[in-house]
Amino acid sequence: VVNTDHDERYRDFWQTYHKMMARKGISEQMAKLEMRRRTTLIGSMMVKKGEADGMICGTISTTHRHLHFIDQVIGKRDGCSVYAAMNALVLPGRQIFLVDTHVNVDPTPEQLCEITMMAAEEVRRFGIEPKIALVSHSNFGTSHAPSAQKMRDTLALLREHAPDLQVDGEMHGDVALDANLRREVLPESTLEGDANLLVLPNIDSANISYNLLKTAAGNNIAIGPMLLGAAKPVHVLTASATVRAIVNMTALVVADAGAAYPPSRTT
Repeated sequence: VVNTDHDERYRDFWQTYHKMMARKGISEQMAKLEMRRRTTLIGSMMVKKGEADGMICGTISTTHRHLHFIDQVIGKRDGCSVYAAMNALVLPGRQIFLVDTHVNVDPTPEQLCEITMMAAEEVRRFGIEPKIALVSHSNFGTSHAPSAQKMRDTLALLREHAPDLQVDGEMHGDVALDANLRREVLPESTLEGDANLLVLPNIDSANISYNLLKTAAGNNIAIGPMLLGAAKPVHVLTASATVRAIVNMTALVVADAGAAYPPSRTT
C-alpha cells in the first residue's frame, strides 16, 4: 500500500523518475508532483523497483494516458517496437480474441505483423492454438482500397517472419468465423477451422467489433484489454470494466508474474 501523503519510498521514486526523464522535459518539481498524484506512475515505479510483480490500471481516464506513464517507466519488451491491446470473449462453443482494440489508431503492415505475432503468443498462453484471420471489408482481393492492401501486406510479412502461424486473409468477418463458408469462397485457404484470433485493420474496426460482440453475447465472459508488448505484467483496463472483468485480469496478472519468476517466489 502506498500512502501518497507519506511513504518512505517517495524520495527514491521521484528521484528515479527524474533521472529517467530529465532530458525529456521533466524537472525535479514536476517529478515530485507527478509521483504524488499519478497512481499509474506510482504503480509503474513499484513494478520497476520490484515492490510489485504486476499492475492493473485504467478504470479512470484513457488508455493512452495510462500507457504514457507505463512506457516512460516500464517500457517495451526486448525486441518489441509497439504496444497493442487484445480482448477476449468466451462465447458458447468458441473463444474469440480481437486485436488491436485500444492502442494503435491506424497501424502499418509492419506493426500489424508484430501485433499478430504477440497476440498469437498470448493466445497460446491460454492453451489455445491460434487460428488467425486478417479481417477486412475485402474478401481475398475483392477490393484494392488501402485498408485491404494493408491486410494483404500484413499477410506477406507474416508468411516471412512467422511461417508457422495458421493465418490467412484478407477476409470478411463471417468468412473468418465460418470455416465451411470459407471453403466455398476459397477452397485453397491456408486457414483451417474457424478463426479464433481476429486481427482488424484499425482501432475503429477492432473496438467496434469487440463491443458489439460483447454486448450481443450477453453474460458471457469478457477478458481484457490485455496489454501486449510491455516489459512487465501490466494491463490497462477501461472505464466500463466490471468487477468480474477486474477479477479476470487480476488472475491473468498473477499468471504473468508466476511465469516471470522462479516457482519459489510468492506473488
